[in-house]
Amino acid sequence: MKGEEVRQRRKEGRSRNGERSRHKGRSKGKHRESRLGSQEPEDVSVHAQQKLLAEEKAAMAKSQEESAISICLQVLLPYLLAGLGMVLAGMVLDYVQCVAMVVTQLQLELCFHGKKLRGFTCKLTRSASGFLPETSFSIASQIFVPFLLAGLGMVAAGLLMDVVQHWDVFRTITEVFILVPALVGLKGNLEMTLASRLSTAANTGQMDDAQKQWKMATCNLALIQVQATVVGLLAAVAAVILGAISKGSVELSQAAVLCASSVTTAFIAALSLGLVMIGVIIGARKVGINPDNVATPIAASLGDLITLSLLAGISSTLFKYIDMKYLSPLICAVFIVMIPLWVAIAKQSPSLAEVLKSGWQPVIVAMSISSIGGLILDKTVTDPNFEGMAVFTPVINGVGGNLVAIQASRISTFLHFWSMPGVLPYKMRQNWPNPCTTFFSSGVNSKSARVLFLLVIPGHLVFLYTIHLLQGGHTSLSFTFVMFYLAAALLQVGILLYVADLIVRLMWRKSLDPDNFSIPYLTALGDLLGTGFLAICFRLVWLIHGTEMNLGN
Repeated sequence: MKGEEVRQRRKEGRSRNGERSRHKGRSKGKHRESRLGSQEPEDVSVHAQQKLLAEEKAAMAKSQEESAISICLQVLLPYLLAGLGMVLAGMVLDYVQCVAMVVTQLQLELCFHGKKLRGFTCKLTRSASGFLPETSFSIASQIFVPFLLAGLGMVAAGLLMDVVQHWDVFRTITEVFILVPALVGLKGNLEMTLASRLSTAANTGQMDDAQKQWKMATCNLALIQVQATVVGLLAAVAAVILGAISKGSVELSQAAVLCASSVTTAFIAALSLGLVMIGVIIGARKVGINPDNVATPIAASLGDLITLSLLAGISSTLFKYIDMKYLSPLICAVFIVMIPLWVAIAKQSPSLAEVLKSGWQPVIVAMSISSIGGLILDKTVTDPNFEGMAVFTPVINGVGGNLVAIQASRISTFLHFWSMPGVLPYKMRQNWPNPCTTFFSSGVNSKSARVLFLLVIPGHLVFLYTIHLLQGGHTSLSFTFVMFYLAAALLQVGILLYVADLIVRLMWRKSLDPDNFSIPYLTALGDLLGTGFLAICFRLVWLIHGTEMNLGN
């Protein structure tokens, strides 16, 4: 009985456990079915959204598919409007090029009585030429007095030349005559270039600050000392070579005296004239005078006389001690050793550092051209029939170089003021102007060219009369000689002024500073033309009058 009861209980327990497990299985299945049922509507909504997005993108892409005609029609109108705007901007720019060169100056003067203002005056000046208005009279009045002073300095140099040509050193070492135009031409290569650089800097406001003035002055002085030493030595070497070609031989002791005299003269003359130029330009700026009009004439007035005096005195002294073989080479060595010091000082200015690298060609070429003029002078003056040419050579060369340096400096200032290197301004757009444009146009540079050309005859007449009063030279001033002389001077200055217009434009188009590159060429060309035309003048007068006219002793 007990065994059956136990078996009965076990069966009941199993049946109960089976029911429980089946019940759990049914509940899990129902729960799983409920979860699947809830996920189905979620999947349906996600697929629907993705389908809607795809349809919207397709609709947008379809709307963006435009034909070429529709694109053209939409772009054309804004494109035309933009083009017309650019055309108008170009026309305005073209007009502004013509009228933008207008300078307005306002002068206001206040009158105080004690601490109270009692009145004032106001003056407004406008200039459409790019500069404050300068009439021909104002240009001539500013130039004429320095020009006369420069001419009197040249007359003094000519009288000195007439005297020293008979000294022993000039008679023995005739190559000194070849040195004369090259060393005198240093005022064009160095001092006039310095004056033009500083005048441009002063006119453009670069020297208004005292510290800038000091730096510019010291750097420029150091630069011209380097150039003077090198050019003086090269000029002496050129004179020795030309003399050797002419004579067929070279004496080393005389060549050493020539080199030492040339280097010493160039160094001292460059230093003294450089200091004078700096003072003149700063003073002219303070009193309201255009430095371009006065600096170069004053450099010319002092340059010829100082250079010739130094050359005659130094060469005569060294000639006396020609037996001291070491003296002349030692002098040359001292000046050569000092070159690195001047280079280090000049390099403190970036613009002058560039001149140290690229500014040698015009100086050396100018020296070579002047040396050719010196050879002409040597061959002419050593002829007893033409000794009278010595007194007129510094005058005609100096006047031509003086006037053309003024013009070149003025044109360079104009270009620095109104344009950038490499691009000519609107009113100077012709690359190769004809002589009519140079002398007869309405521009301010053409006006100054006419004034300078018209100063030639009255200036030379004054200088010739001064030479006659001082009884200088060996030439009687006949009507024939004066006419030939004035014709030669006019031809020289006319050629120089036209060439100046060409060279300054050419240098500017090549992005070269005309203050550094143009004046050496022009003054050297002036020396060559002046000496050549003067020699032709003496030859023609001698052919016409023969021995009747006193051209020599």
